[in-house]
Amino acid sequence: MAMPYDLRWMDRILIVGATGTVGRHVGASLIAAGAQVRALVRNPETAHLPSQIEVARGDLTVPASLEEPLKGVAAVFLVWTAAPESIDPVVQRIAEKAQRIVFLSAPLKTPHPFFQQPNPIRRLAEKIEHLIAQSGLQWTFLRPGIFAANALRWWAPQIRAGNTVRWPYLTASTSPIHERDIATVAVHALCENKHAGTEYVLTGPQSLTQREQVLTIGRAIGRKLRVEEMTADEARREWTAAMWPPSVVDMLLDAWAAATGQPAFISTTFEEITGVKPQTFLSWVIDHEIAFQR
Repeated sequence: MAMPYDLRWMDRILIVGATGTVGRHVGASLIAAGAQVRALVRNPETAHLPSQIEVARGDLTVPASLEEPLKGVAAVFLVWTAAPESIDPVVQRIAEKAQRIVFLSAPLKTPHPFFQQPNPIRRLAEKIEHLIAQSGLQWTFLRPGIFAANALRWWAPQIRAGNTVRWPYLTASTSPIHERDIATVAVHALCENKHAGTEYVLTGPQSLTQREQVLTIGRAIGRKLRVEEMTADEARREWTAAMWPPSVVDMLLDAWAAATGQPAFISTTFEEITGVKPQTFLSWVIDHEIAFQR
């Protein structure tokens, strides 16, 4: 059944972050819906986007480079990938050219303690949201929780190397969301005239401990995985040595510590907007099964 999209918006949409985890799905979904899509990328030669997407060279760290990509654009999907110093001039330029913006933000206002740990990502998202809200743009903020795709970085290397996964806070529960479901909501917000001024918290449909998530991967790929608990100190040492940003390490460990002992927060927003249930973590694993194979 065709979705009730407004073709006036679908004709002119710019994706900032089109080569990323969510942005690629946003672009593909917009193309499938018949939209004209433009992607802002630093290097068009390495973007590897579908031929139906117009590729425009630009960089958030150089706000003047957005002048040409924003011409004729009515709506923008924004994933922030630059330093905070560029926020003010970038939002200003978008507001001068476009009318609508969908920003992939952070779950700032969700009451569950998992989402309430202070960290630089929250502060950055808060600043961007504030400027967008004051800009005059019709805005929608997407607040996804844990991405199911994090498993590609966290566990896939260990699973490809053997049958043992070492990880901290195995009893901490999250509700991982498929990146395609985030993109689906983004497309609704970009193309429908009923999402202005809304903040959508998005999660998967299940509360799963981290142990359950690893074992789900094992079942999907037909291997019996062994899961070993690491202490927070062991994780901090190993991840810091592996060049993980210390702020990210602290954010994750603090969030999982706060979440231990209680079910994950689950949002019904996806089903309310789309009329269907979000995809399960098992479904996500099946979609990405090759990434876990030896």
